[in-house]
Amino acid sequence: MMQTELNLHLRGGRRAGAGRKRAKSRAMPHMQRAELAPRHPVHVTLRVAKGCWNLRSFRALRALEPAFHAGRERFGFRLVHYSVQGNHLHLLVEAADKGSLARGMKGLEVRLARALNRMMKRKGRVFADRYHAHILKSPREAAHALRYVLMNFAHHARAWGEKISAAFIDPFSSMRYLANSPGPAAPVAGPETWLLRVGCYGTS
Repeated sequence: MMQTELNLHLRGGRRAGAGRKRAKSRAMPHMQRAELAPRHPVHVTLRVAKGCWNLRSFRALRALEPAFHAGRERFGFRLVHYSVQGNHLHLLVEAADKGSLARGMKGLEVRLARALNRMMKRKGRVFADRYHAHILKSPREAAHALRYVLMNFAHHARAWGEKISAAFIDPFSSMRYLANSPGPAAPVAGPETWLLRVGCYGTS
């Protein structure tokens, strides 16, 4: 005689589709960060929490720029460019490794959060979730990221039907430091990676 298997639905154990459904969220999942080589810059996006004011005001910029300056070069981390949008920040940064990136971003986030809370006369969380980091590994990627960060507002404004000159310099960005090396009082540090110094300008 041959013994056959019985597919019984026993109680207990893990079943496909069982359990509480995961809520939809824009928060970054807590996945391990990718390894980072010092020759590769990083495009960072940092979103603010609900209830925070619109960041795209000169009042907010006056709070943000000293915090950028204080955290622009620490722990092997360098803030090279930034763009301030209504509810998020775009940054181009360099770091010696993923640990330097984590420490540098943590210090910068603390400074930015304190500055914005002082401006808004409030307490509590400022940034909505973990920052998103995209490592730039080629001249084309670096060029695209530089244009995206510094021309972010102009791109959206044109999509809204506004006329933006090709010579437009966004005052809520570090675009003005493209032509001039940032001095000691600047909110950003000069780039050290070849990709942000040279590579990004050699491609279209």
